[in-house]
Amino acid sequence: MSAPLPHPAPRPPIAAPLWLLAELTYRCPLHCAFCYNPINYANERAELSTAQWIDVMRQARKLGAAQLGFSGGEPLVRDDLEELVGEGRRLGFYTNLITSGVGLTETRLARLKELGLDHIQLSFQDSTKEMNDFLSSTKTFDLKSRVARLIKQYDYPMVLNVVLHRYNLDHVGRIIDMALEMGVDYLELANTQYYGWGLANRAHLMPTREQVVRAEEVVNQYRARIGNKVRILFVVPDYFEERPKACMNGWGSVFLGIAPDGTALPCHAARSLPGIAFPNVLDYSVHDIWYASGAFNRYRGDAWMKSPCRDCPEKSKDFGGCRCQAYALTGDAANADPVCAKSPRHAEVQAIVMQAQHAQNSHPAVAQPQAKPILFRTDANSRRMGNDGKPGDGRSEAADEPR
Repeated sequence: MSAPLPHPAPRPPIAAPLWLLAELTYRCPLHCAFCYNPINYANERAELSTAQWIDVMRQARKLGAAQLGFSGGEPLVRDDLEELVGEGRRLGFYTNLITSGVGLTETRLARLKELGLDHIQLSFQDSTKEMNDFLSSTKTFDLKSRVARLIKQYDYPMVLNVVLHRYNLDHVGRIIDMALEMGVDYLELANTQYYGWGLANRAHLMPTREQVVRAEEVVNQYRARIGNKVRILFVVPDYFEERPKACMNGWGSVFLGIAPDGTALPCHAARSLPGIAFPNVLDYSVHDIWYASGAFNRYRGDAWMKSPCRDCPEKSKDFGGCRCQAYALTGDAANADPVCAKSPRHAEVQAIVMQAQHAQNSHPAVAQPQAKPILFRTDANSRRMGNDGKPGDGRSEAADEPR
């Protein structure tokens, strides 16, 4: 490791991270059009070794982290996942596997149970085989259904995660019925966040306001009818809000993400922000990264804030919103998140929502006829987009809209 990072100027006490997310790999058998992995993931092939991941876990636990998530890409492509889960349990973490289900055989599941894995979050793309397989550009619906049964067979508390967007928001009732049939404990209806591949496909994925309202009404009807049989989490998409969410409970506040190559991040999408040298666990200790790095201190507190955030009485609640969203929509990560009605750029977000409305009204069966086809997360597309810095050109692997 390099010499310790210089400590920043005095500031309010910094609490220890509570949640360590180990993004073990960017490799994934699925090709989801809304994946939050970096656009240029194909150029980021380096992965920490087993010993290096265990060292990170030990450092983070010593620092105070209590929850450990294993994600990717698809973490099951790592042959050492079981060893890492076992070490996480030995260290005292609450462990969570975030998976597509591809690669989760009964043999592996039994071993993970034996090693003490606490929790599994399984993703589906939709309640129908056709749409699920279209949106992931794979034939995985039947496999996922088998994995869901195995998870329940091994008596796991299971979270079912379904990313929502224009193509499946109208299926929310059927998705909840599927969750009930599977015996799911928690259902996360996670509206698309427009970073990474989701941002590249925003013109296709953005729903209409009517879809969002209808979906929320359906969710509330089910909540009233089924009570706590399944705990349903439904969060309104950022672009339809008047106030920003407290992204990650504040930059560098509770969340510590480690990318496959060891880069430490204060949120999943932070690599999209230019001009920030994110430290790597191969060069610095987790302690120094969390407390002393310029990257993690950059947007802590409120000294960095511009107007209107600087003078807003709600800044201690929402922390100015999402830095990655502010950058994606305004070109400056220090600006107020434009989903906030107090932002001078809020009208631009409203215009994006209106564009989705006009496109749906004009062509209800498709996204936008003038838009390029959906761009799936593939190595070929990643290399092209990573090299030219923009989503796709006529040569990229794409797909027509579902009918």
